[in-house]
Amino acid sequence: MSRSVSWSRPRIARPLPAPVADLLIAVVVAVFTGPDAAVNDPGHRQADGVTWLLFAVSIGALLVRSRWPVAVAVVTGTACAGWALYGHIGELLNLPVMVALYAVAVRGDRRRTLRTAVIASLASGAVSLVAGIDVAQPQGAPLLEMLWPLVPLLLGEAVRGRRELMREYADRAARAEADREREARRRVEQERVRIARELHDVIAHTVSAMTVQAGLALDAFDAKPEVARAAMRQVRTSGKEAVRELRATVGVLRADGGAPADPAPRLGQLAELAERVRATGLDVTLRIDAGEVPQVVELAGYRIVQEALTNVIRHARARHAAVSVDRTGEWLTVEITDDGAAANGAGGGGFGLTGMRERAAAVGGRVEAGPVPGSGWRVCAHLPAGGGAAE
Repeated sequence: MSRSVSWSRPRIARPLPAPVADLLIAVVVAVFTGPDAAVNDPGHRQADGVTWLLFAVSIGALLVRSRWPVAVAVVTGTACAGWALYGHIGELLNLPVMVALYAVAVRGDRRRTLRTAVIASLASGAVSLVAGIDVAQPQGAPLLEMLWPLVPLLLGEAVRGRRELMREYADRAARAEADREREARRRVEQERVRIARELHDVIAHTVSAMTVQAGLALDAFDAKPEVARAAMRQVRTSGKEAVRELRATVGVLRADGGAPADPAPRLGQLAELAERVRATGLDVTLRIDAGEVPQVVELAGYRIVQEALTNVIRHARARHAAVSVDRTGEWLTVEITDDGAAANGAGGGGFGLTGMRERAAAVGGRVEAGPVPGSGWRVCAHLPAGGGAAE
């Protein structure tokens, strides 16, 4: 018997709202500061109405610490100085102003923290001198009193700096994630266009040839049965070839580590392509002088020839087409011309010429297409024999 285990993402604690946090902090400070204000040294002034008034002012100011930290620091600092000047001495009476100084640093910037540090230190030292704290050490007490305001300011500055660093890390992570998503979308789009181009080249060429061959078989079915049977055999051969190429194309989508796809077509297979085209009734002459070129360039050249001949069959109404593949230096020139009267599908809503140009651009080449003097159409692709950009 199997038991399903469900995993849930751990909840991230959300920070308390500022008013609630200020209220809790004020209560905690009151709990620690109140007993210290209630009990004073025997030789100093005991708690009275002024003491509790300053206590109430300090605790009340902490309730708006998040909204107005500088004003709260001034109020609590004044109350703390009032206690000292009034003669009420305590170890925790400066706790409210320390909490306020921490808020000034953590909610401000470095410049404000520096200004506050200078003012608070000077004010604390001056109050110490005036109040005569620790008369036995008149020089040491003011210096010590000037240091304690720096402690909450330094702590607040450290916390603020860490928060800024974490925000910067979060922003960097978000930007990196956005860049990865954009790159993934770009790669998916690039692969989608590549697969669509492969499918178009295979299906458009083969189906066009099969349509012509089926038409020949239909016309010769009664009068010339041998011609009809030959045409239908060619239809079957073209269908098998289409299935083989489609299997090779779709093979790149397999994710189960199945059998490898058939190798991509090469320029050496143009003779077989020309033979299949001749079966449609189009006379094709072929001349190849390419030498050694990268496989990706051979595939681009093969597909360009295939698509150009498909356009001749479908649109040109031509009787003859000439295919030449020549290498001159670092460039491979693939040229297809015909003697038809139409524009080989250059117009309209097809994707043939667009696909040829995309293939050439993918390897760093270009395609030119246009009419030839008299009649006919010419497609000329210039591809880098050194490989160009990877498809």
